[in-house]
Amino acid sequence: MASQRAGYRAAVLFDLDGTLIDSEPVWAAANGGLMRSRYAEMTDEILQNLSGLDSTLAMRYLHERFGWAGWDLADDVAWVEEQVRQQYAKGVNWLPGARDLLAALRREGLAVGLVTSTYRTLVAYVLAEAGAGCFDVVVCGDDGFAPKPDPAPYLAAMRHLELPASACVAVEDSPRGVASAAAAGCAVVQVRGHRPAPGADRHFAALADVDAVQLRELIGASVH
Repeated sequence: MASQRAGYRAAVLFDLDGTLIDSEPVWAAANGGLMRSRYAEMTDEILQNLSGLDSTLAMRYLHERFGWAGWDLADDVAWVEEQVRQQYAKGVNWLPGARDLLAALRREGLAVGLVTSTYRTLVAYVLAEAGAGCFDVVVCGDDGFAPKPDPAPYLAAMRHLELPASACVAVEDSPRGVASAAAAGCAVVQVRGHRPAPGADRHFAALADVDAVQLRELIGASVH
């Protein structure tokens, strides 16, 4: 986990994959490539079940689903992550509105955090493009906390910012992420998905529909 600043009175905590960056096609292609090499096909159901999982849990799901008992799970995780790394090295595809919203929150004087299931070696490519100081705290999937939907990653981010849940709003796309943030006590904005997941306070079709004013309205603590 990385933390850069303290002293804020409120924060917006973002998920990464599918929330700030359009990385799901990259992961789908990487996992799909491994599956095709073993005569399995990616489906919408599998994609949905993989959403919000870290690399190890996602691969464990695939191993159990297809009975890959003779294959090494850690080697498969490393292979998929290398395919993703190669794509990230070419550039990260930010979702529409993501960079503008991050900048607007900074102008509003709010802390901005990243709480992701992605491992830190891959998150580093996003941080490099986002620029120094974009995020005040970064919690990654390999930081040793219980994974989403457990509240542990969000609780860790709030501890490092020294903020209560009433002063934080989370922005998530997956039901697992929404459940994690809600269990931590945050107000939760869900972007994407056909309908809001349990625990979401607001739902928007796309991140581009969300602005800093809407996020501040959901924060229980005064930021003045």
